[in-house]
Amino acid sequence: MFPYILQGLTLGLAAGAQPGPFQTYIITQTLANGWRKTLIAAFAPLVSDGPIILLAFFVLKQMPDALQRGLYIAGGLFILYLSWSSFQQWRSFDENAEKEVSEQSLWKAAMMNLISPGPYIFWSLVSGPILLKGLAEAPSKGIGFIVAFYGTMISLNLVLIVLVGAASKIGERIRRGLLLFASIALSLFGIYQLWLGIVVR
Repeated sequence: MFPYILQGLTLGLAAGAQPGPFQTYIITQTLANGWRKTLIAAFAPLVSDGPIILLAFFVLKQMPDALQRGLYIAGGLFILYLSWSSFQQWRSFDENAEKEVSEQSLWKAAMMNLISPGPYIFWSLVSGPILLKGLAEAPSKGIGFIVAFYGTMISLNLVLIVLVGAASKIGERIRRGLLLFASIALSLFGIYQLWLGIVVR
């Protein structure tokens, strides 16, 4: 089982450390709402990845080019929507406002993960074959891989949220500026995904 746990730890580290729309989103939420209220968003992959794994196993490899393009375009549009939402948070930023704790950040983060092409490609080309091989050898090996993968990735997301929350204490003006910067970064991710879906063959 150890080789599968090691692969899970390594791939979880790569997935959690790689900059992308999901990481940018949880940064914007941390800056806007504080780290305590954003911690739940780190668990979004547990909500979204089940359907992604199943789809990657059975559908993605046979998916026509047009549908793959559509996935990129839909993901780009959703990321632009989140960018606009973050921009609105920047415009109405109030350091003294009390924000309600809700599950919206979890579901928005899960939706971003669900509609982004990255996890589908990752699970169809990298993690999927490892998981299938492990399950074929022994269910415990597949489970060990999954637990190591998600344990590492979610832990890194939690660390990122806490670090950004700590950094934002340096001043409300800087915190507001970082929120605008993160909103711009989200918009660039969205435009890039649209470009991949519309222009790149």
